[in-house]
Amino acid sequence: MFVLVSSVISLLLIFINIGVFFVYSLMVVLPSLGVTVRRLHDTNRSGWYILLELVPLIGGIYILILCAEKGTPGENEYGEKNKPTN
Repeated sequence: MFVLVSSVISLLLIFINIGVFFVYSLMVVLPSLGVTVRRLHDTNRSGWYILLELVPLIGGIYILILCAEKGTPGENEYGEKNKPTN
């Protein structure tokens, strides 16, 4: 959900003002990395996989595929799964 909302905001800011878009992008880069690493841990992969994004085009697509996979059931190497809140 974070990525979707961030992407929509980024697209809107590009059309409004490129300077504001640049500042917003700098503010969102660390939370985006954190969300991606957390998702990789949910699929029982190391957070170092995020470095694959440095490979042009193919790296980003591969990370997207890894993040779209179903998470491991129960506990994994990186700890217990977060319980959904109602």
